Amino acid sequence: MNALDRHRPVPFDPLYDPMTARSLGPGSAYAPTYWIGTAGPAPADDGPVTRDMDVDVAVIGSGYTGLSTALHLAREHGIRATVLEANGVAYGCSTRNGGQAQISAGRLKRSQWIERWGLDVARGMHGEMVEAFALFRGLLRDPAIDCEPQDGGHYYIAHKAGVLPALEKEAALLRERFGYDARMLSREELFRTAVRDAEAHGALWEADGVAIHAAKLAFGYLRAARGLGATVHPDSPVQGWELKGGVHHLRTPGGTVRARRVAVATAAYATRSLHGRLRDRLMPILSNSVVTRVLTPAELEAVGIRTGSPLTDTRTLRHYYRLLPDNRLQIGSRAAITGRDAANPAHLDALRAAIGRKFPTLRGVELDYSWWGWVDVSHDMMPRITAVPDVPGMFYALGYGGNGVMYSAMAGRRLAQLVAGEAVPRLPIFQTELPHEGWKTPFRRLGQWGLYHLYHYRDERG
Repeated sequence: MNALDRHRPVPFDPLYDPMTARSLGPGSAYAPTYWIGTAGPAPADDGPVTRDMDVDVAVIGSGYTGLSTALHLAREHGIRATVLEANGVAYGCSTRNGGQAQISAGRLKRSQWIERWGLDVARGMHGEMVEAFALFRGLLRDPAIDCEPQDGGHYYIAHKAGVLPALEKEAALLRERFGYDARMLSREELFRTAVRDAEAHGALWEADGVAIHAAKLAFGYLRAARGLGATVHPDSPVQGWELKGGVHHLRTPGGTVRARRVAVATAAYATRSLHGRLRDRLMPILSNSVVTRVLTPAELEAVGIRTGSPLTDTRTLRHYYRLLPDNRLQIGSRAAITGRDAANPAHLDALRAAIGRKFPTLRGVELDYSWWGWVDVSHDMMPRITAVPDVPGMFYALGYGGNGVMYSAMAGRRLAQLVAGEAVPRLPIFQTELPHEGWKTPFRRLGQWGLYHLYHYRDERG
């Protein structure tokens, strides 16, 4: 048992599924991730809610977005938020991701932004991402947020020759339409300067990419937010929510929190019953990740990873991977469709096979960590940071689709602006709610099963 789980009475449930679960928390141990295993002692929090209380702003969810919201409410608006967390601080996505920060949010490329919204709006969106990355880098300079950042750009690696023309086109679009530093690397240049991935046929390099220690980033945000006066209450799941006379009554096991304004930042981990206005606006999708034992000098030379930067391949069911500061390899990808199937050894075998394809020297290498977690994918592949029009004082930031490590910092700042009554940029992700799929959402998993098989066929053929 690691130090962070020492006082958590409920065993971790590896089969939790937000689509079918009736509750989440309190008291659950953390997922057995590398990040939790190496984060060190747990930072201080404010303990569970133990009484009824009246607050100005309640934030539901203590991951990157919720803690960034609390931090920015205090820093920029003088508002001390009360953060409610169902289990331990940063229990969900924020301690189960791959620790890769890229200059994006959601699942769409810049060319797809242009197709959806036109060039002017796409440029506005790109400007938001540039500003967001600057904010993120600024937060990483805070002494309270010591998360082992490795800054050196992002490598988007062509896993087969057939994807190179599309990558070259995207790189040219980034340079010519957005004025952004992106360039193509040949296989030889990639091998010489970044990684000897045996599958690679070249790569698109983007100037903005930082790898971080996922749990240390979250716990750094916690220290920074509490240092500015926010309170953070773990093991306080919201088990009932009523709006009475303009006040939100949030019922937790220890007491009811009455708040004038509520910001939701739960990513994929909230149950469908949290609030009717949030139900079925996300499609939770599982992602698996493993970390190897420490590699030997000979193995390190063979894999040739000469950067700590994020590495991602071009599969639709992409692999994201990196060399950790202690010389372990981390790699992740999409996996099971339901929580019930999450522990199926076939998903672990698929990641083992991926390591062997990319780095033959590491075929059969021992794994020290294996875990999975839910990703909050929106039905139109883009996040929303917005007020709920017909529920006074309710706001949310959700739907990053696996690209939230960086943008969640800005999403928290934008959510804080909305809560404080300030204007945010006139961009699509702030102006509309997440699309709602209603009763169709559970049945979309049938389609997901078929799509995964189709994507795998397309990804792996010549």
